[in-house]
Amino acid sequence: MIVGIDAQLAVGTATGIGEYVRELVAALEACGEDVRPLSSRRLDPWRFDRRVLWDQVVLPLAARRARVDLLHCASGTLPALSTVPIIATVHDVVWLREQRHAKFYARWYFGSFSAEGYRRARLIMVDSEFSGRELVELAHVEPGRVRVVYPGVSRVFATLARRPDNDVFALVVGTVEPRKNLEIAIRALRDVPNLRLVSVGPPTPYVEHCREVARACGIEGRVEIRGYVKRETLLDLYARAAVVLMPSCYEGFGLGAAQALVAGVPLLAARSSSLVEVAPAQALLPVDDADAWRQALCELLATRDEHERASAQMRPAARERFSWASTAARVAACYREALVDR
Repeated sequence: MIVGIDAQLAVGTATGIGEYVRELVAALEACGEDVRPLSSRRLDPWRFDRRVLWDQVVLPLAARRARVDLLHCASGTLPALSTVPIIATVHDVVWLREQRHAKFYARWYFGSFSAEGYRRARLIMVDSEFSGRELVELAHVEPGRVRVVYPGVSRVFATLARRPDNDVFALVVGTVEPRKNLEIAIRALRDVPNLRLVSVGPPTPYVEHCREVARACGIEGRVEIRGYVKRETLLDLYARAAVVLMPSCYEGFGLGAAQALVAGVPLLAARSSSLVEVAPAQALLPVDDADAWRQALCELLATRDEHERASAQMRPAARERFSWASTAARVAACYREALVDR
């Protein structure tokens, strides 16, 4: 069995899905699977027109030329026409919810157009039980063709040495967009003295709203929105952060939360979407209650040593739960299932 994997989002500056593809390919190869990453450095995956050209023309042709038995569309978009059977990973279906900040054609392509492709795929893998329910409800995919496969977390987080910084800061990781709800963390910070907030991840126009919230709260000097950072910088921030915050209203998985658990960093997360599957119950907070977040931050900072010990104790279980070897084994089983009635 030869499987072609859409690796276009791993080209250049890879964010969450690109990292997912890189790690998955490596893990599948390590367990002996014959996989062929398919990508083109000539097409910028972050330009909409180039993305569509890749998805709809270049990718299916590349899969045919590679003579693969199965095409794994791992980035949430699929070609409308393919001579090769398709299995897909859908990380979330937020495009079928509300993405008002996006252009209408992007909402259509990543939303209703992609949903049609999901209904044609042999199997759909999702990152959480929550995403599976969303896929069935919003994309009308048959429940019997949905498989939950939790992503892994890179081993570099599992081996990361914690060294909490005297310059105390909370870390927020992820694209700065409305559903990530960065503003609730900013509002909570207002009444937590001597704590800074560092946000890393690709920006959207929502960034300016967050800056306005920080100015209105009088804490703009304590809020740092850095944008995309390199892997070594991200690891350094995880090593030094007092706490990782995940205040998202909507997540298909919650990679930042899983990374925090594997790295042994104290975590506070919203009681929403898939985060209730990833984060421990004691770390969950109401998604829109800034006062609850403030109280939790104050309590955590007052007992930092205790929270560090608790996070270290949870680390081995998190490493096992979010290992790429386990993820690769489940993905490989899905590949075989997808080809059974070919």
